[in-house]
Amino acid sequence: MAKMKAAMAAVLVMEKEGVTTAFGVPGAAINPLYAALRERQSIAHILARHVEAASHMAEGYTRARAGNIGVCIGTSGPAGTDMITGLYSAQADSIPILCITGQAPRARLHKEDFQAVDIESIAKPVTKWSTTVLEPAQVPRAFQQAFHLMRSGRPGPVLIDLPFDVQMAEIEFDIDTYEPMGVFKPTATRKQVEKALDMLMAAKKPLIVAGGGIINADASDLLVELAELTGVPVIPTLMGWGSIPDDHPLMAGMCGLQTSHRYGNATMLASDFVLGIGNRWANRHTGSVDTYTKGRTFVHVDIEPTQIGRVFMPDYGIVSDAKAALELFVQVAREWKAAGRLADYSDWAARCAERKRLMHRKTHFEQIPMKPQRVYEAMNEVFPRDTIYVTTIGLSQIAGAQFLHVYGPRQWINCGQAGPLGWTVPAALGVVAADPTRTVVGLAGDYDFQFLIEELAVGAQFRLPYVQVLVNNSYLGLIRQSQRNFDMDFCVQLAFENQNVDDPALKGYGVDHAKVIEGLGCKTLRVTDPDQLRNAFEQARRMAAEFRVPVVVECILEKVTNIAMGTEIDKINEFEDIDCRHPEGREGLVAAGLLE
Repeated sequence: MAKMKAAMAAVLVMEKEGVTTAFGVPGAAINPLYAALRERQSIAHILARHVEAASHMAEGYTRARAGNIGVCIGTSGPAGTDMITGLYSAQADSIPILCITGQAPRARLHKEDFQAVDIESIAKPVTKWSTTVLEPAQVPRAFQQAFHLMRSGRPGPVLIDLPFDVQMAEIEFDIDTYEPMGVFKPTATRKQVEKALDMLMAAKKPLIVAGGGIINADASDLLVELAELTGVPVIPTLMGWGSIPDDHPLMAGMCGLQTSHRYGNATMLASDFVLGIGNRWANRHTGSVDTYTKGRTFVHVDIEPTQIGRVFMPDYGIVSDAKAALELFVQVAREWKAAGRLADYSDWAARCAERKRLMHRKTHFEQIPMKPQRVYEAMNEVFPRDTIYVTTIGLSQIAGAQFLHVYGPRQWINCGQAGPLGWTVPAALGVVAADPTRTVVGLAGDYDFQFLIEELAVGAQFRLPYVQVLVNNSYLGLIRQSQRNFDMDFCVQLAFENQNVDDPALKGYGVDHAKVIEGLGCKTLRVTDPDQLRNAFEQARRMAAEFRVPVVVECILEKVTNIAMGTEIDKINEFEDIDCRHPEGREGLVAAGLLE
């Protein structure tokens, strides 16, 4: 046993649990923990410019690599409340991050002390566990429990609040004999998997819907193997995108109201059976339950028992970690294949592949100002196959999901359910901190970019290079498009005549992002002509490697472009031209039975 401050015990436990990087902002109430971090010099610390951004950096860090747990640290009061958005985002998408806050001394908690807020209660609805540790001797066990909970069952975030005097108190603790607690994950049984496969084999046009739980479980290879064994096409959800490569013959496209492919929706509507693994049946994937489920049988596999039947009652449900379930599915499928028990779905898979070949949206627009579709076309041409894309919400993200290509797990890092503006830049910095050898590309609209733009200075200070694609239409584009339903265009314009702007391309666009970006220590390029896009992206990659800072490529777009979306998966409004590759157009697709 050794005597040490409780704050030091917390740092030692984090070391044993595998933490090597933390993101945060120091303050008076959390300085004892920072003193222990300084003494140990074992956990690298990246200083955020805003505490909310620290929580998003921790998210990006966790999402970038299997097994990572991002840590964000702040002082008492507003630091904790600022990080609530990050905790909500992590909870919504099943991402484990550890949030540590300082707190007023215990004796002052009930006296409205400076920056003393009940952060434990505030954080409870958006965490797996939130606690204010009131006994110094419980600090190491609170951290041990936190890592156990974050990794067990459905992953998620935890907040630990540490009063100043608790951190400073001396305790007895033996780190040499410390071991992490075992992780609990529910596991499917063989009988359950055999029943699910029996139901699949009874179908004529089955699909697998692959959710983010497969990526969280690091089980993408097993998913691909199951698809190949059975010959069943795969529809990834937005959070599961990359679990099967986009160019795999059995990748049938994404389904949904916004972040979807024409061929993905058409294939879902043509199917008669769906095996969902690690997914939530999120409403922007399904649209109305009646349309989504009509004429189809469903099996749902998820790690969280309360997800089974939450949106609609499946015909059969299995509570299981995605990897454990897929291991059994693959094992049984191998045996059944050897015994000749698997159905032949080659004709159905060929029909799905034909839709994928023929049903596209147009990207090659040539006008100036640019249409956004052309930006994504150029991104596909320039950025390498293993690029990691990072984005949050808005027309930029929706169009990105419609037009970009993703070829592996953790290469599409998207804040899915919460969608906070400002998430992209700090999350991208967290991804770079976790995986500095990869090409990382952020994708943001101008409003998302402006929310936490100051975090670019973090990239410059800590040498976190990546390419940030900024599509600038000087609008809250998604909300403007939504306001069409109210016959208005109200309070969503970002444009104004900036008297400090000299570039005629920016006339009427408002903010001169380039001046701000350079002032924050980063590099930037501005593109107004679509023919310049490829060179700009290639140059940005070279500049990021040379200067080791974020490089922003600002693409000046036409102010109004409506991106394809709708209220039902069978009623998507295709505002722009369709790149229909059937010689007889839509009528040819219908006549061929590829589109209903």
